[in-house]
Amino acid sequence: MRTILCTILLLILVPLSLPADEGMWLLPLLRLQKLGEMQAMGLQLQEADIYNPNGSSLKDAVVIFGGGCTGEVISPDGLVITNHHCGYGQVQRHSSPEHDYLTDGFWAMKREEELPNPGLSVTFINRIEDVTDYVLQRLEERGDSTGMDFLSIRHLNELAKERIGADYLAQHPGTQVEIRPFYGGNIYYMYVKTVYPDVRLVGAPPSSIGKFGADTDNWMWPRHTGDFSIFRIYADADGKPSPYSESNVPLRSERWLKISLRGLNDNDFAMMIGFPGRTNTYYTSWETAERRDIDNAVRIRVRTLRQEAMLEEMLKSPAIRISYSNKYSGSTNAWKNAIGSNRAITTLDLEQVQQAEHDKLLAWAKQAGKPEYGEALRLIEQLVHDRRSLRLRSWMLDEAIVRGIEFSAVPTDVSSIIDALRNGGKDAQQEQIRLLTAAFRRFFNKDYSPEVDRKISKIMLKEYRSRIPAAQQPAHFAEIDKKHKGNVDRYVDHLFRTSIFGSEAKFEAFVQSPSVKILETDPMILFARAVQDERKALSSALSVFDLTYAEAHRDYLKGLMEMYGPKMNFPDANSTIRLTYGRKRGYHPSNAVYYEPQTTLEGVIEKEDPDNWEFVVPDRLKSLYQSKDFGPYALPDGRLPVAFTADTHTTGGNSGSPVMNARGELVGINFDRNWEGVGGDIQYLPDFQRSIIVDIRYVLFVIDKYAGAGYLLKEMEIVRD
Repeated sequence: MRTILCTILLLILVPLSLPADEGMWLLPLLRLQKLGEMQAMGLQLQEADIYNPNGSSLKDAVVIFGGGCTGEVISPDGLVITNHHCGYGQVQRHSSPEHDYLTDGFWAMKREEELPNPGLSVTFINRIEDVTDYVLQRLEERGDSTGMDFLSIRHLNELAKERIGADYLAQHPGTQVEIRPFYGGNIYYMYVKTVYPDVRLVGAPPSSIGKFGADTDNWMWPRHTGDFSIFRIYADADGKPSPYSESNVPLRSERWLKISLRGLNDNDFAMMIGFPGRTNTYYTSWETAERRDIDNAVRIRVRTLRQEAMLEEMLKSPAIRISYSNKYSGSTNAWKNAIGSNRAITTLDLEQVQQAEHDKLLAWAKQAGKPEYGEALRLIEQLVHDRRSLRLRSWMLDEAIVRGIEFSAVPTDVSSIIDALRNGGKDAQQEQIRLLTAAFRRFFNKDYSPEVDRKISKIMLKEYRSRIPAAQQPAHFAEIDKKHKGNVDRYVDHLFRTSIFGSEAKFEAFVQSPSVKILETDPMILFARAVQDERKALSSALSVFDLTYAEAHRDYLKGLMEMYGPKMNFPDANSTIRLTYGRKRGYHPSNAVYYEPQTTLEGVIEKEDPDNWEFVVPDRLKSLYQSKDFGPYALPDGRLPVAFTADTHTTGGNSGSPVMNARGELVGINFDRNWEGVGGDIQYLPDFQRSIIVDIRYVLFVIDKYAGAGYLLKEMEIVRD
């Protein structure tokens, strides 16, 4: 262990020699690892300007937005900007056919009009601390009850709370603390965070701007999308985190980003700070094949079927379009990622790239007398082979049934209400009915259509049954053959016709006359319970492989760390704050084809198709284009910039990340990656991988000229030279 720790220390202290545009780097190690290369590329800042553990820095203006995006503070009054697609759920929840903010956009023209969003929060990172020695010592002292404590988020967060102390947490409301593992559990960092739960919607462009190109252009370049939305953080009178209250006030920000109107020229330095969610840089070749042939293949096939059916219904009805827009968008994003990922794995032969890495480690381990690293690789290969059937079953159940069939989420634990109906008094029965009604409303809400669910459920259930043998399906599914002669359509119709969850009317009828027998035999409850049981069984069966895999993966990374020494790569993304940098650059997607790194409003007009909802251009935007009324936001040649690309290394979670120039000023907001670079989650692709970024000048133009909300610009710090 001492040798391993010395090796890790060497990795931390010696600058890494990797391509300057690759990597998702840890802020505490920036000076030792990458600062010199960044400054050689044009960065004009010092380490303390970006990350200062003892004072304010750019890090303090970057937040976790919600549960999976990044945002940045852009004013001293708590104004936060992120992507339109990151705020899409909030805009959708405030929308109705009478107030269709998805179609029309929303702008609060004074602070009293800003809309609260229950459940939405932003999170600041206060402190980052290397706690490797502490974690390893505590793991040794406490023992390991499951064998997986070295990676267990629950266990590591318990250690984090022990380290910071209950008194500290009590004295700092809104503070959360966590410890995250890196390099498979060879290094640990602790993050102290402050969470603000009162976040209000300030403005969002119409979807014809914020979602222009929609799913056709998703993951594609050239892009012409104004993908942004604006929120404001509120706190109590002392600036402390507080649940929503009318007495709350805008947060007085500790740090906010200046905004530059200069933009970037081609090949200018660019950097980004954000919270990338997950990469798989250290996949073995067998895991890459598994992802292509099972994970991605299942997702592509099942979601294609589901989305086609959903879109057909959305195009028939404005109400369905609004209620299902967020579900559809969330589904297509991962679907298209899976398609691009498989394309990269196949065309760039990533299996062979990783096989070469295996061979290199095996040769080095043999020469160094380290047979344990070869054994780790052999274990991983065997585990991937042995779990194949279970993994396919799990992915099919999750994609086709759990995600694909909405009524699979009906409440299944009805034992308390049955007990109350049999043995309880009137008050107990009424309370249980109230709880069941609340559970019903969470499932059967304003964004749910039983007819849409009925249609999609038939398609999903047929696909599931065609891929999974009957003996490996939930036992309850035998009812389809026994009672409905294998006719899935008839079975699903039966569920909706007889279940109390099949319609509002059926549920209300049950509430008026509750019955134990009805609850015990309700077909949707039985269906959902069978799905839950199958999911638990598969999870349990797959968990048998977890410990052996985790230990083998940790050993594999130890081997790589020892072999590469100071040339070891960055740790995989795990939703912790990272910095990536590069240049504004175009790329060659294929032979004799070149994509420039900047798009302009001309491209929006060129793509206009009034008969295709994805490419509708608002009349006001066309009018501004025709008059060339671009204000100070135009390029030197008079065109209005919309989006640009940079060779920064990003993934999911970087949505909404601030893109900054060499002086740390905001020049854009990251919102996507290009199709050709999606494989970068496994292997960085410098010739192809590009981050897609909405130009901040287009954002300001939309706020000012299009929406007439220029008052917001008055609280921003805008730099014009």
